[in-house]
Amino acid sequence: MNPNPARRRLRVAAAVLAALALLTSPATAAAPAASTASTDAALPRILGFTAESSAAQRALEARLDASLVAADQRTWMEELAGQPHHVGSPGDARNAERLAALFRGWGYETAIEEFQVLFPTPKRLELEMVAPHPHRATLVEPAIPGDSSATRSAGALPLFNAYSIDGDVTGELVYVNQGLPEDYEELARRGIDVRGRIVLARYGGSWRGVKPKVAAEHGALACILYTDPRGDGYYQGDPYPQGGFRPPGGAQRGSVADMPIYSGDPLTPGVGATRDAVRLPLAEARVLTHIPVLPISAADAQPLLAALGGAVVPEGWRGALPLTYHFGPGPARVHLALAFDWRLTTIRDVIARLPGRELPDQWIVRGNHHDAWVFGATDPVSGLVAMLDEARAVAALARAGSPPRRTVIYAAWDGEEVGLLGSTEWAEAHADELARHAVAYLNTDSSTSGMLGAGGSATLTALVEGVAREVRDPRRAIPVADRLRAAALLGSDEEAKRAARAGHPVQLEPLGSGSDFTPFLQHLGIASLNLGFGGEDEYGQYHSAYDSVEHFHRFMDSDHAYGVAMAQVGGRLTLRLANADLLPFAPTAFAKSVAGFVDEVEALTVRMRREAEERQEALAAGLYEAAQSARVRRTPPPPLDAVPFLNFAPLDNAVTRLVASAEACEHALTTAEAVALPAASRREIDRILGGLEATLTSIDGLPDRPWYRNLLYAPGQYTGYGTKTLPAVREAIELRRWKEAEAEVPRLAAALERFAAALDQAAARARDQAAATTP
Repeated sequence: MNPNPARRRLRVAAAVLAALALLTSPATAAAPAASTASTDAALPRILGFTAESSAAQRALEARLDASLVAADQRTWMEELAGQPHHVGSPGDARNAERLAALFRGWGYETAIEEFQVLFPTPKRLELEMVAPHPHRATLVEPAIPGDSSATRSAGALPLFNAYSIDGDVTGELVYVNQGLPEDYEELARRGIDVRGRIVLARYGGSWRGVKPKVAAEHGALACILYTDPRGDGYYQGDPYPQGGFRPPGGAQRGSVADMPIYSGDPLTPGVGATRDAVRLPLAEARVLTHIPVLPISAADAQPLLAALGGAVVPEGWRGALPLTYHFGPGPARVHLALAFDWRLTTIRDVIARLPGRELPDQWIVRGNHHDAWVFGATDPVSGLVAMLDEARAVAALARAGSPPRRTVIYAAWDGEEVGLLGSTEWAEAHADELARHAVAYLNTDSSTSGMLGAGGSATLTALVEGVAREVRDPRRAIPVADRLRAAALLGSDEEAKRAARAGHPVQLEPLGSGSDFTPFLQHLGIASLNLGFGGEDEYGQYHSAYDSVEHFHRFMDSDHAYGVAMAQVGGRLTLRLANADLLPFAPTAFAKSVAGFVDEVEALTVRMRREAEERQEALAAGLYEAAQSARVRRTPPPPLDAVPFLNFAPLDNAVTRLVASAEACEHALTTAEAVALPAASRREIDRILGGLEATLTSIDGLPDRPWYRNLLYAPGQYTGYGTKTLPAVREAIELRRWKEAEAEVPRLAAALERFAAALDQAAARARDQAAATTP
């Protein structure tokens, strides 16, 4: 699915990486593939560990580093990505068995858990322009000279969007830019109506599933998605095979299920899709599209765009194809016919368990998916082989007499690409167990080369930062954290600059959706991370047949040096969570983040109030009519309803208490970590810390989408992968549902009060036991 939700930020940061040469040592060009952690003898105590156990942990991590082998990652990639392995395919089943065999061979208690999920595959895919002249789209990605994957593509999925409905429609074509709500507002101001017509939208600006959703809301018959080379192709760099960017014939497959409603199997929301599960009738599956949807390449889109008439689109709507972009409607008319085989398919999750020696009832779950749209060398196999290297090293440590204190579970999920199926069904099927035992979930998807991108629960910020300070970048031979600091200082994000100057280069981005952390964080309330290196690759093969082993080794991470670095990062995070004397959660970063989110929401209402007032004044003065040009005639926008006073006092009070509780708890935990607390006390504190994220959940979930229970993080209804923090409050305000916003403010405040109360509990326990233990 989305291989790395932080990739856009990494792209921005990559623009300033050339300047890093001014900040780093000149002896950086030939760093070894298996870079080692810092050897500074003055390294601080690891969060959650005593001074003595910190030294033992770092010695363990040095042994982990010595076990990592880039060449093995390359071999596994060639095996796993050497044939198509989409959901339900023979290659997918073979890979599951191969992965299970590896884990068993390393000593894990391993099982393949199967679920039966809805996965429609194409029976008919047709697109043709019938006016002003005939043209039939190829809907085929051509073979690339020099990439032998084309000879192994038998059985690969064609170009299609999963969970599009069937349809056979003909209509005038309208170009709608990226197909987002604001694009339809611009069309309306220009008097262009898409009702009864077919829309053509370019990828970008939001998750693909939002585009047909908004098109259907505006009455369109169908939605065609295409990849414009401005955002993903020759405008960015040389196309494949000369460079790594998307060639004109490449297209982006992908799911268009309405996952902001719920992820996983469309027919079994909230329960595992086992053989005997009660399933919804197909007509009641809320996440299916309401209109047919089809992805095409830039080469197939170009004749359609060239045949459009009407006004020329504004500059921000223009792509990079060699033509003038027009709105339409018409004179281009297209016929689209789609039909799918709506069947159940077996997916296979590989679950490998290493029981903890002291705390087997506390689980660290570590995951990466194994299915792909076609070959999937980058997405997901690059992250998967790094996780395999890590898992092998962790198992080797256990066999050598250093098993983890807590239980570690490695999972290779199936069905991620079409809707986070494997992770969601497993999480739903094991929800009760996970609520009792899981203390953290760590996710990777794809991981290539560049800087570390990290998102997740803010309580884990200090944990990630500590690891980033000790793993060295394989190209620059400096700590990963130093690269992040340099990029922040040279970037334009003032908040990131301030944090970097204060010595905190790692800022975890809040998570929306797009990968397998979703059911753990947003449905079950388990602290989660999503990690991966990126930003220095030529990433133009996303969800295409060109995501091949050859492409990866030419343009992504040629020697798997960053794959080894990813295994070092993932291995440290897993082992530090598994071995810490107290779970390494730091609540002050969380409190600071929440305070920032609340400030944003309050500022949003001020901004919306000012916008409503300014629009009303402009309408009354006739300013919109006066600003019309002879070339572009637009209807004035409608007035906006006034923004009422919203009482944010409950939130402000909750944040004040949260900040105080977080500071007191962190101080108490720091004191307690310095002494050897009794085991029973440590278990009790762990129980409280491991359940912190769950205090942010509500059994009722978010309005109109109860599957999403986390009141702090959720994917936006019209952003998809993109995060909405404080989602119930924020989206109620954005959608101008004022009564709903009034009701959601105290509900969110109560969740923050629960979180603060849990911190107070942990702090009291830590203070009392530290005092009793200290001589």
